[in-house]
Amino acid sequence: MSYGDIGRMSQRLTKALHLAEPPVAIGFSDNEDATLSRFGEPFAPASPDGRTGRVPAGCVFWMKAATQSFATEPADHGNCSVGSLTHGLLTMDQVASNSDVAELLGSGWVSMDMVPQIPVVARRHNFVNYGPAEDCEFQPDVILIRINGRQLMVISDAVSDLSVQGKPQCHIVAMAKEQGIIAASVGCALSRARTGMGPAEMTCAIPTPRLSDFVDEIERVSAIDNQVAKYAAADAKRFEKV
Repeated sequence: MSYGDIGRMSQRLTKALHLAEPPVAIGFSDNEDATLSRFGEPFAPASPDGRTGRVPAGCVFWMKAATQSFATEPADHGNCSVGSLTHGLLTMDQVASNSDVAELLGSGWVSMDMVPQIPVVARRHNFVNYGPAEDCEFQPDVILIRINGRQLMVISDAVSDLSVQGKPQCHIVAMAKEQGIIAASVGCALSRARTGMGPAEMTCAIPTPRLSDFVDEIERVSAIDNQVAKYAAADAKRFEKV
C-alpha cells in the first residue's frame, strides 16, 4: 500500500467519522528512515529508579504525531514501563523493579496474574516511527484514531470482529500489529493523565493491511446512520411543544 493510498484513505476516514483529530500512523522498524527527523525534545531528569524519556509515556507520541512526523528510539519511551512493555521495547523482568510498576501493582490497578495476558509487540525494534497518516512519510503497521462514543458506535457496526479493550490503553497497538485485530480502547487512567485526553475520548487501532476495507465499511455504515438520524430527528419534531 503506497503512502498516497494511506493518505487518501485517512482523509476519507476523517470525513466519514467526523474525527476531531487526524489519524496517526505508527510504524515499527529495525532500520533508521533517513527521511524522518528524530524526536528532539530533551530527556527529563531521571526518577529515583532511573526512569526517563523524552515524553511522560509512549502514548504522548500519539498526540505529537497529529502534526509532525518523527522517529523515536526505545530509550525515548523509557519513562513509562507499561508502554515500553506493550511496545516490545523492554521485558517484564527489565521493568519489574520500577516504581511506576510498583505503584500500579500496589494500588490494585493491575495484578501480577494480569501481566502475562497483556498483548505486546512480539520483538524489540530499533525505531518506532510516528506521523500524520494523511501525509504519511513511512510504512506504518498501525493507524490510530481518537474517537468518541458516537464514532465507536459506527465502528462497532462496521467491524464484526471489533475488540473493545480497557487498560492499559497502549496495548491496542500491539493487538493491531501482531494479531491483525481492529481494537478500540476505552482508555486508562495512566494514559489519560499523561496525554491530557478528554474524558469523552477513546482510541482505536487499525492494522494497515485492513485499512482499505475498514474505510469502505465506515463510509457505508456512516451513510446509513446519517439517514436514520435524519428520519429520527424529523419524527421527533411531532413532540415539540408549539
